[in-house]
Amino acid sequence: PGESLHGYRICIQALLLDRPKIATTNLSKYLEVLRSQQNRPAKCLTVLWALGQAGTADLHEGLKVWLGVMLPVLGIKSLSPYAVSYLERLLMVHPNLTKGFGMIGPKDFFPLLDFAFMPNNSLPPSLQEQLRRLYPRLKVLAFGAKPEATLHTYFPSFLSRATPSCPSGMKKELLTSLSQCLSLDPLSFSVWRQLYTKHLSQSSLLLNHLLESWDSTSKKVQQSLQETVRSFKVTNEELVARGPGSTQDVASCDAACKELLCKMRGRGFPWPRLLLVLLVFAAGFLLHDVRTHGSFQASSSAHLLRSSGILLASQQAWQRVSHCCLEGYRWLERSLPAYGSQALSTLQPLLELLWVKGGEAAVAASQLCSSLLSWLRGSLPHVAEWLQSRLPEALLHFAECVRELLLFLVRSCLLPLLECMAAALEQGWKHWLESCNGESSWSCVREHLANVTYSTWIYLENTTVSVTNWALAVISGH
Repeated sequence: PGESLHGYRICIQALLLDRPKIATTNLSKYLEVLRSQQNRPAKCLTVLWALGQAGTADLHEGLKVWLGVMLPVLGIKSLSPYAVSYLERLLMVHPNLTKGFGMIGPKDFFPLLDFAFMPNNSLPPSLQEQLRRLYPRLKVLAFGAKPEATLHTYFPSFLSRATPSCPSGMKKELLTSLSQCLSLDPLSFSVWRQLYTKHLSQSSLLLNHLLESWDSTSKKVQQSLQETVRSFKVTNEELVARGPGSTQDVASCDAACKELLCKMRGRGFPWPRLLLVLLVFAAGFLLHDVRTHGSFQASSSAHLLRSSGILLASQQAWQRVSHCCLEGYRWLERSLPAYGSQALSTLQPLLELLWVKGGEAAVAASQLCSSLLSWLRGSLPHVAEWLQSRLPEALLHFAECVRELLLFLVRSCLLPLLECMAAALEQGWKHWLESCNGESSWSCVREHLANVTYSTWIYLENTTVSVTNWALAVISGH
């Protein structure tokens, strides 16, 4: 008594950091000590602290300590805060939860679920909220690396807790977990069928939850659920035939089953698919008719369209559209030169001013870069010396490799690319000067723009005429 305990603590930490299994070889003995000394919280907290050092470097051993010693005393008022804080610190120190897979099973998980969500338990609200924040990670640890093979073992306990009277937060979590079990582990459906008659009220809640979330349910789950719901439907009829019992629960389950079966049958007649099929059929019939009679004009479809007046109306509509397009083209042909010259005269001063300002900005930017480069050239030796004195040798070697790689890319890729671009620009400039008789004037630029515009419109005109002739030939059968 009266001596400093820091030395003992350091020794315990060093020992368990190197060999954490020393603390977990006989946890039952330490648990007996805690239960016998629970009226002496200081001694119990010392034992918990010493055992908890096993989780500093090993998540597996830390979880073993928490599940074997701290979870059983979680309801003790004087020890609960340390137990929850230790769990939070353990999961924060070890964010990679894969090393803890297989440690938490249903026997340990569901007491944690009750502590986190059930009100009026032995935990105060603040600790319960803290444990609720840790619950998602505990759930990941419990489900493990292959939830598709283990979730059916959790399904019965989830289902038995999902009563209509359970708290809303817990009910939401239970229904979400039950849906997760059904979607990931197909064996959960067979487990549910076995438990159905003993858990009618819980099954009613789950069926209604599946009904509400039907649109977000995967096709695989919907197909698996179909067999289960039909089995429930038969069971409901048998329960009703036996006589009065849990009639209300059976009626609720039966109503949910009927709605789910209606959902499974579909949402009504598939009109879009029918219209698509009819469209494809009509196109195929038209092609067959034209091929049989040799031309569209001689086909039965054309005869039907002529007799009904549809062909004449479509030809008139096409003539109007063609006439409007031709008038629009002629208007553009008349108006474009005038509007183009007007726009050119308006924009020319602005473009020249923009060119001048851009040149000034480029000169200012080059001067700024030059001053910055000169400053860097003077500062780099000092920076290099400072880095060499503080950075490890491996990092400096890595930086040297990166520098060599960048130099190689610049010499072998960037410089040849820039040379090719410069040669292409020079060649283009020579062609430009030759076409402008050695003078780069605005009139020459305007002439080139006019030529490009004229060529574009000629191409569009030829394309439009070709498409028009083809369409008329198809309609008329020539």
